[in-house]
Amino acid sequence: MANNTVSQVHVKRKKPIKIGAIIRYVILLAVALLMLYPIIWMVGATFKTNAEIFSSIGFWPKSFDFTPYIKGWQTGTEFTFATYFINTFKIVIPKVVFTLISTVFVSYGFARFDFPFKKILFSAMISTMFLPGVVKTIPMYLLWRDLGFLDTYVPLIAGTLFAQSAFNIFMLVQFMRGIPRDYDEAAMMDGCNSIQFLFKILLPIVRPALVTIGLLEFMGSMNDFMGPLIYISSVEKFPVSVALKMAMDTTSGNFNWNQIIAMSVIALLPSIILFFSASKQFIDGMSTGGLKG
Repeated sequence: MANNTVSQVHVKRKKPIKIGAIIRYVILLAVALLMLYPIIWMVGATFKTNAEIFSSIGFWPKSFDFTPYIKGWQTGTEFTFATYFINTFKIVIPKVVFTLISTVFVSYGFARFDFPFKKILFSAMISTMFLPGVVKTIPMYLLWRDLGFLDTYVPLIAGTLFAQSAFNIFMLVQFMRGIPRDYDEAAMMDGCNSIQFLFKILLPIVRPALVTIGLLEFMGSMNDFMGPLIYISSVEKFPVSVALKMAMDTTSGNFNWNQIIAMSVIALLPSIILFFSASKQFIDGMSTGGLKG
């Protein structure tokens, strides 16, 4: 009798937990659909006419016609969108690689070494996070103009060689500081020098932070519009972000929005694919701060 009573109580306790879990999943699914709806609408809008796009917020088109993708890819210039994608990756890939390399070495210095004025320099670096980017636009433009690098990709890439993102450095320093100092001592006893310790022990541990930095830099570079607009003047060197703006014929005012949106969807694909491929590492990088000693 007692066993039956215990089992009934156990079943009663399980039901509220199951119902609560279902409610949570339903809410999360609804929020996820709400957040994803703009992308879903964009995909549907690529098959719509201008009249359909501005007359309804629904995503389902009346018919499926891939002509906007074909004509949008061809563009109205002598270059196809393939040229603009290649130009984009000529900027994005070096920026991601140089950002990761420079950020690792600068963060390693701040996190594991003692040197004169370390705290002052770190504070000065952090203070640059509060400096609006527009403040340095004119001085940097004049600098690259005097050096003769306008209409090249050098002004867009060069800054990443010097770990220009204070946020990336701050995040990686926090990861490295969370790793116990015992690791350093054990590695030194095994004969590792500072560089070997960095590459063999430290970098594998901070991989989530590196993936996060790489993803943020990749998506930021893919979406960068002002930088190429300021420094690049030749059409054959335009990245996708500027090419999309160029696709809007401001003289006639008659935009083929389905073509522009179709190319926007294609431009989003690399970031979306990369994000979901590394989503676990990205979440770990944003939610944790390294090992706790």
